[in-house]
Amino acid sequence: MKVSVIMGTRPEIIKMAPVIRELQAQGADFFVLHTGQHYSYNLDRIFFEELELSAPKYNLDAGSGTHGEETGKMLTGIEKTLLQEKPDMVLGDGRKLK
Repeated sequence: MKVSVIMGTRPEIIKMAPVIRELQAQGADFFVLHTGQHYSYNLDRIFFEELELSAPKYNLDAGSGTHGEETGKMLTGIEKTLLQEKPDMVLGDGRKLK
């Protein structure tokens, strides 16, 4: 079973870290899709380093635009990636995209 983990903000990175660790421990076939809503080191990459998570396979770099631009980048990027990867399951933290 192939699993996609989608996240984009620091609270999501923190919440999904234990899930990612468990997927790794189980030897699961998974990938991380990061929407890239936060693009500064202090709001993003530092959390991957501090939580000892590998870099996401995909980063959509959706940040730094208007609300509509960011949402559009996320929706098209997520759709494109999911159609390409064809995961059996998609995990996120359950909150609505901004």
